[in-house]
Amino acid sequence: MATVQTASRGMTAEERKVIFASSLGTVFEWYDFYLYGSLAAIIAKQFFAGTDPNTAFIFALLAFAAGFIVRPFGALVFGRLGDMIGRKYTFLVTIVIMGSSTFIVGLLPNYASIGVAAPILLIALRILQGLALGGEYGGAATYVAEHAPNDKRGAFTSWIQTTATLGLFLSLMVILGTRTAIGEEAFADWGWRIPFLLSVFLLAVSVWIRLSMNESPAFAKMKAEGKTSKAPLTESFGQWKNLKIVILALIGLTAGQAVVWYTGQFYALFFLTQTLKVDGATANLFIAASLVIGTPFFIVFGTLSDKIGRKPIILGGCLLAAVTYFPIFNALTHYANPALETAIKTSPVVVTADPARCQFLFNPTGTKTFTSSCDIARTLLANSSVAYTNEPAAPGTIASVKIGDKVIQGYDSHNISKAEAAVKDKAFKKELGDAIKAAGYPTKADPAQINKPMVLLLLVILVLYVTMVYGPIAAMLVEMFPTRIRYTSMSLPYHIGNGWFGGLLPTTAFALVAYKGDIYYGLWYPIIIALMTFVIGMLFIRETKDNDIYATER
Repeated sequence: MATVQTASRGMTAEERKVIFASSLGTVFEWYDFYLYGSLAAIIAKQFFAGTDPNTAFIFALLAFAAGFIVRPFGALVFGRLGDMIGRKYTFLVTIVIMGSSTFIVGLLPNYASIGVAAPILLIALRILQGLALGGEYGGAATYVAEHAPNDKRGAFTSWIQTTATLGLFLSLMVILGTRTAIGEEAFADWGWRIPFLLSVFLLAVSVWIRLSMNESPAFAKMKAEGKTSKAPLTESFGQWKNLKIVILALIGLTAGQAVVWYTGQFYALFFLTQTLKVDGATANLFIAASLVIGTPFFIVFGTLSDKIGRKPIILGGCLLAAVTYFPIFNALTHYANPALETAIKTSPVVVTADPARCQFLFNPTGTKTFTSSCDIARTLLANSSVAYTNEPAAPGTIASVKIGDKVIQGYDSHNISKAEAAVKDKAFKKELGDAIKAAGYPTKADPAQINKPMVLLLLVILVLYVTMVYGPIAAMLVEMFPTRIRYTSMSLPYHIGNGWFGGLLPTTAFALVAYKGDIYYGLWYPIIIALMTFVIGMLFIRETKDNDIYATER
């Protein structure tokens, strides 16, 4: 249903307050959520001790992803409340849950203090944060859009989109400042808690601001007319006319938007630190600088979507990302760690093993011990960011690793004593490590060899893709659904897309890299999802910029 556009005018004081209040609160919530992602490597050592570094890191990423997995359930719970009792009060509940959970993480004893209870409590807090965030975004997007003029919804809601990036930027700055002030050793030991504890002050400010907000005019009008939904979940997902739009919004919009977003920010950071071995402080500075440069483009593309439509910008970003990810990440290796690139080209590594003895190197519980010669060898190579290929051998063959002209014989540990396994493991690690080093594989990126301008340029390009897919998404999702079930209907596809497709990206990508032995293999995940969204979106998604968002029915 279309409506006549209002004349273009400046932003009123009330509209500025609405955007500021929604955006500032959301900056804080994303700050909380991003702290864990930025500190995943340290948290792996603090809460998932007793496993090898690669397994601990994957387990830490999975705990990070746990918060994303529950986000759709938060969307259902808080979306229902938002459609029944209002947007404002739902805001207050979500921010209190999020802020309290974050503060408690800063007080949580580690694995060395309370054992397995530590990761259990950590994951429980991550789940609470995920539930709260599941109710946050839909409320903020709906609240701002319902205050915006018809011809400026893209521009107004794009300010919310900057909050995710600004939240990440704020978390990186607090982490960097703390690291600089107390030193790397103290930060890894106890200083990592400080950014979590500082969030209590942000919580107080955000609650105070949200208490001053008024209910959105669209919801207030609908409530006054007695047209609020009595069963928003049933209306949203129990009626095919609405459910089909929810499904299309997921696979034709938010799934692709999510993987492009997380690849451009989180996976880029993980790739720099874990694969290319760039030190954490330098990598964080690169990401922060790229966000400073790229963030204004959320507003640019949100405003542009008011003129040319949301669909071409979002789907164009998905397509550009899908066709350029491989060359961009290859270029990151070239400019951030040229020694690693040279070693991969000049000293190819081959693992020869019985395929039946080679498992998928994914250990989400952190309890599995790899005992076959194939798994032991590939785990060590993955830990060292060594790219390798797999060659099949006859059944029962003990795996061997060929690095250049040198062949290193592996060992099985399942039929020998722990003492003997420890001796063999030490000898194998030393021989393999020496061979990797001799072949030119670096243990860390040489700061003098990093081409800083080119690395920054590549990261800015990745952020620009993020701004294309993310800038107009809030306006488009709001416009797809009627007022009475808007909060519920738009929240679920957004959080399944961003919580599951996006949130699981780092864990999935790293597991794929470890399985295949190709440092770029994890990129196939976001590329395939982005292409799926582009095709489905082009075929089945209609433009929404002229829809009447006051309509209680579609």
